[in-house]
Amino acid sequence: MENAWRHAPELVTSHKTVVTLSTRPATLSDIAQIVELSMVDAQRRRALNPTLWRVAANAREAVESATRAGLQRQNPAARQFWLLAEASGRSVGLAHAVVVPVPPIYNPPTGSPGLLLDDCMTTEDAPSGTAEALLLATEAAIRDAGAPPLLASCPSDGRWRSLLQRHGYKPVTSYMAKTGFEGRGLRHAVRPARPKDVPGIVAASAAHRQTLAQLNSRFWNIHPDADARFDRWMRHSLTLTDRDMFVSGAPDALHGYIIAQPIAPLLIPSAHDINAIGVIDDFYDSDFADAGQLANVGSAAMDLLAAAESAFARRDVDTALVVCPAAWDSKISILEQNGYQTAKLWMFKG
Repeated sequence: MENAWRHAPELVTSHKTVVTLSTRPATLSDIAQIVELSMVDAQRRRALNPTLWRVAANAREAVESATRAGLQRQNPAARQFWLLAEASGRSVGLAHAVVVPVPPIYNPPTGSPGLLLDDCMTTEDAPSGTAEALLLATEAAIRDAGAPPLLASCPSDGRWRSLLQRHGYKPVTSYMAKTGFEGRGLRHAVRPARPKDVPGIVAASAAHRQTLAQLNSRFWNIHPDADARFDRWMRHSLTLTDRDMFVSGAPDALHGYIIAQPIAPLLIPSAHDINAIGVIDDFYDSDFADAGQLANVGSAAMDLLAAAESAFARRDVDTALVVCPAAWDSKISILEQNGYQTAKLWMFKG
């Protein structure tokens, strides 16, 4: 029997013409077609936010290289899936997914999740039902790979968002974007992090993780050795020259911490230019310790955010995404007050 993710339903058009729509795994011989579909999709994203989704000068070559590596499984730690939808002998849709390696501070009870990526798309003339067929086929492929938790990434105003919501996906993480930063001096108690600050950073991270677990314990299931693992990662991060780490407060009583770093390719499809995009993933301050209530009008947290933005400006990074749980209202309010808007979402199907 063929895999459940290879499917060929018959669709009837308004002219009573029977169209056979099929979905299948892509192969190396499909790379040229994947590049063409990906370029169409990249231009659609660019129309949503021209600075975040800038199309790279070498976009075609980048898509071809990334697709070839994924199909050849050159990175077995992050298994990828490419699926094509075809109708009347032509490609009318594309889906891309990956089994995501879980950060070591988390401990998902059912293993690494499968993630549908931003570059899932259908053509303008695709038969009705193409996107849904691709979604169902990709979900089946992910489950066949033994990755039952399902995640999907999409631009917040993207075409697939409503489809995902109809199929039970709910926003779990907001990626909030801002363009344009100024290089300024550090404010008040903010200073670059040092090794002596690591215990305080770990303690703040533990408080951060506790709130995450309260927001969604199934998605953010904390590893029992999270503190020790995070300690090791912070000490290593302090040796890396591609990021800036800041803290506020005394080492034995940190108010918060923030890390401004390069964005991971996982978050931006390969057709786009990531060279001037940064990401803030680790950001916590006691001002937003209560997920529903902001304290002290967020002044200390804003000082940390200003430090990260200044670091981006010094590195000629003009656009950044801040990773923020979709239900963390107090943290979202800090970001919105400082000009950040939700650009993309991770959605969870529990």
